Order: sequence, then C-alpha cells, then structure tokens
Amino acid sequence: MATDGEISHRFVETNGIKMHIAEAGSPGNPVVLLLHGFPELWYSWRHQMPALAAAGYRVVASDLRGFGQTDAPLGMEKYTSLHIVGDLVGLLDALGEEKVFVAGHDWGAIIAWDLCLFRPDRVKALVALSIPYSPRNPKHSFSQSLKRVLGEGYYFSRFQEPGRPEADFARFDTKTLVKKMLLNSKGEVLVAPKDKEVMDIFEEPTELPPWISEEELDYYAQELSRTGFTAGLNYYRAANLSWELKAPWTMVKISVPALFVTGDRDLVYFTPGIRDYIHKGGLKADVPNLKETIVLSSGHFMQQESAGEVNSILVSFFGEII
Repeated sequence: MATDGEISHRFVETNGIKMHIAEAGSPGNPVVLLLHGFPELWYSWRHQMPALAAAGYRVVASDLRGFGQTDAPLGMEKYTSLHIVGDLVGLLDALGEEKVFVAGHDWGAIIAWDLCLFRPDRVKALVALSIPYSPRNPKHSFSQSLKRVLGEGYYFSRFQEPGRPEADFARFDTKTLVKKMLLNSKGEVLVAPKDKEVMDIFEEPTELPPWISEEELDYYAQELSRTGFTAGLNYYRAANLSWELKAPWTMVKISVPALFVTGDRDLVYFTPGIRDYIHKGGLKADVPNLKETIVLSSGHFMQQESAGEVNSILVSFFGEII
C-alpha cells in the first residue's frame, strides 16, 4: 500500500479487473464511496477526501474501470452500466462494507444512480453532482433522444463514433486536452458544427483559475496517459447497450435518500429540458426521497471549482442520514 499524506493507495480485485483505490479516514468509520466522471480520476475528489475523513468517515475514491491505474478491458461492450456497477459491488464486498454513502459526478453520477437502481440495499444515501437521474424510457435511450434534439454534432453523439474522438484528441498532448476540458466554463451545450471537431469548440485558457494548478494538471495528464481515452469514451459508446440491458428497470424510481447538486455554468444544466425536469417536479417524482436540489455558482467540475461548498454539502447531508 502506497501512502500520500493522509491518502493511501492500493489495488482491489473486483469483477474480473484490478481496481486502483485511494482511501482516507479510519477503518470502522462509515464509508463514503466517491465516483468520478470523464476525463477524470479518483484525484477529482482530492479536496473532499480529507474533509470527509476529518468529519468521521472512511473515504474511498476509485479510478473507475478504464481510467488511471485501474484495468481497461478491450471492447465497448465491457463498459455498460451493469459492468461498472458490478465493479462497485465487488469493491464493497472486498472492503467488507454492506452499505455505504455514495457521491458521484458526471459519469460517476450516472453510475451512482444505477447503483441505487440495481442495488439500493447497498446504498445509505446519494449525492449526485451535475447529472440528474434519468429513468429508462421504454422507447428510446437518453443518448438517442439528445441526438434527435441536438444533432450529430452534440459532444455525446460525437464521442460515440468509433475512432472519431480519438483522432480529434490525438491533435493535442494529454495535458492540453485535460486543460481544455476541465477549464471549460462557457455554460452552454457543446455542439460542434459539421466542419469542426468537438475539441475545436473548447478554448485553451491563457491562465489557470485559482482552483487548479499546473502540478495538478500534470497529475491528470500523467495518469490519464496510462490507458489513453478509448476506454473512457467506451462509456458513451456503451450507453445504448446499457439502455437495452436495463429493460427490467424501465421507469423504476430511485428509493434511496438523495440530494442533487448542479452548477449555474454547468454545461449539463443547459441541456434542453433539463432545468424544467430538475426544478418543476420531474426529478422529485422519479426520486421520491430527493431531499433537495442545490444550484452552486460553478461550472461542471464543481467538486474542484467549489470544493468548500461541496465539502459542506456532503458532510451535512450524510450527517443527517446517520
């Protein structure tokens, strides 16, 4: 086990893969499981881990399947939500934890909602950042709906195309890619014109905001270079297969206590129909135990941009459930 200050690192065998996890806090304390998004790592939660540990939790943040030091199996079909949730259930078993608190951001939020959907018996409460719950529509997947509304140039649709995003990304070094994606704060839907690629609509900032440093970007670049981006892109490519496999859970509601957090400059918050769904009763109807929806003054990567506020939200909400 390697140790980095308050955070220790090790590997766990789960669901046929070797998963890298970072841990903080004392064994025996209630566990909080933190799930990152794209293009990210356990490191996205570096500000939350010490805060939650200080509040009396054992904190576990993994590199999800395909990211960082965790195994990246070949094949799009190995990245359905059932595979990723299977990894997490195996992780909880390896940790000896029957039931945990969960926080997820971006793809980590999607997976966290599905963990609550498939195995509510393993989740005490959930905080989802950026992505609200979307129950399975029997007629078409969420990504198919977005493609119909926003067209072929929508970033989610482009990321599903075999090879195209890899060729797009290959024009830049890894650090530049990460910088362009993490520091996007336009607060708009990402749709590329027909004659441009997705990365063409991301600007590279001339200076860094106060919430991230060159050294932190270097760490992202180093770790994401281990596997490249194809495995992470396979989450997008497997979305329609996940929709097919989730047929038994069509229109099922989420029963666990939950809290939803978004940012007023989060690109997801500008997706057509999302605001009405969040604020006019749709999300509450699909998540009856939803306690609150919080809108931060933040962009998409809020646990880094607004770390102190997110820390307070997690500690307060999970503290209410204990």
